[in-house]
Amino acid sequence: MTAHFSPWSRAWAIIAGMERLDADPTIPLISANALTKRYDELNAVDAVSFDIAPNECVAFLGPNGAGKTTLMRMIHSAIEKTSGSLTVFDRTPMRDRKLINARVGVVFQDNNLDQELNAREALLVHALYCGLDHATANQRITQLFEWLALQEKTKSTIRALSGGMVRRLMVARALLNSPDLLLLDEPTTGLDPQVRHTIWSLLRQLKRQGITILLTTHYMEEAQQLADRVMVMDRGNIILSGTPNALISEHLERYVLQASGLDELPVINDGVRHERAGDAHYFYSNDEAPLQRLHEQLPTQYAVLRHANLEDVFLKFTGRGLSE
Repeated sequence: MTAHFSPWSRAWAIIAGMERLDADPTIPLISANALTKRYDELNAVDAVSFDIAPNECVAFLGPNGAGKTTLMRMIHSAIEKTSGSLTVFDRTPMRDRKLINARVGVVFQDNNLDQELNAREALLVHALYCGLDHATANQRITQLFEWLALQEKTKSTIRALSGGMVRRLMVARALLNSPDLLLLDEPTTGLDPQVRHTIWSLLRQLKRQGITILLTTHYMEEAQQLADRVMVMDRGNIILSGTPNALISEHLERYVLQASGLDELPVINDGVRHERAGDAHYFYSNDEAPLQRLHEQLPTQYAVLRHANLEDVFLKFTGRGLSE
């Protein structure tokens, strides 16, 4: 069923009413130095160092188990670091947990909403926990329900909602306390394309209002749509960092021919580089012409000639599929 969203003029009331705290752009909002989280013999996060500036949107990419969620949980004071240093708003997570979390909105990877509450009750409980008065809380909740097309589900219990509706509700909850920092752990998982693009539009508007956004995602298009900078993680390390376009131009040729269903490789011309991931073959070149000729010779309908993208960079450096 197609969702119908309220006009921006009404949905924007929450965002326009948010008061941003002035931030010195020369001082990182988040700063990590040799930050490590160890579980027994495993370094889930292995001595990573980075700074995130105010009003920056940074996407962490990586296979499952790369350390992305562990990193987010340390920033949110959900778990203690093993070693190294980490500051958020120039404060120390865990020690200054309440002060930090009062300025942070979070969309968790897993559904942690109370299954017995209805949708409105779930947001109201969180709003009151954040210190909002009843009138402000009810106004914001009503506007968010309208914008995210949940107004017909206000009295539905959490357990009765679809996966996509639950994700939308969690995004709404993250905005209730007018955060200066949004932590989004795979925020659009389970959402249909229309809702996903609508949430991307909201996040871009939030960034223009001065909110800093840190997200993890398996959607490469999501990172390209939203991020000023991406950091690719693998086995607890940050192995790449840069803008999406810079990473693509620095590490890949301009064009790629992607094909599957090949029984044997064709003859590859000079200037064409070949890689394989699973049953998919990738042929790269800075010149489109040899790839076009190769495309015409391939004995398969499962082939497409396109520009290189962020997912190609991801596969080149991690060497694995997205769901490993």
